Amino acid sequence: MKKNLRFLGQVALLAGIYHIGNLIARWAHLPIPGNVVGIVLLYVLLNLGLVRLEHVQEAADFLRSHLVFFFIPVAVDLMNWGGVFYRYGFALALAIVASTAMTFLATGAIAQWMEAKGKACAD
Repeated sequence: MKKNLRFLGQVALLAGIYHIGNLIARWAHLPIPGNVVGIVLLYVLLNLGLVRLEHVQEAADFLRSHLVFFFIPVAVDLMNWGGVFYRYGFALALAIVASTAMTFLATGAIAQWMEAKGKACAD
């Protein structure tokens, strides 16, 4: 029972940070989604020590391990977009390949820069 309550508390904490991120994004008229603001907020809170990893670890692991289920509604909705994919499929595929390549290159460059600075990359 105690474990279940701790888990629910962790989920509530993550949900609260998510909602605060949405409020900040809406209030500040940011051009990025509120959930991204929430992730940045969680990162800042973890780095400042205001939220310890133990406060969110179990819920985060559970949500991460079941992440694929969050994409099912999106995948089902994409079935209605056949015409768009037929018309713009090449441009979409090119955008996906280019953005993936840029992400890999940026990640590699940052890792090499951190390694050159003498900061070890965490696994």
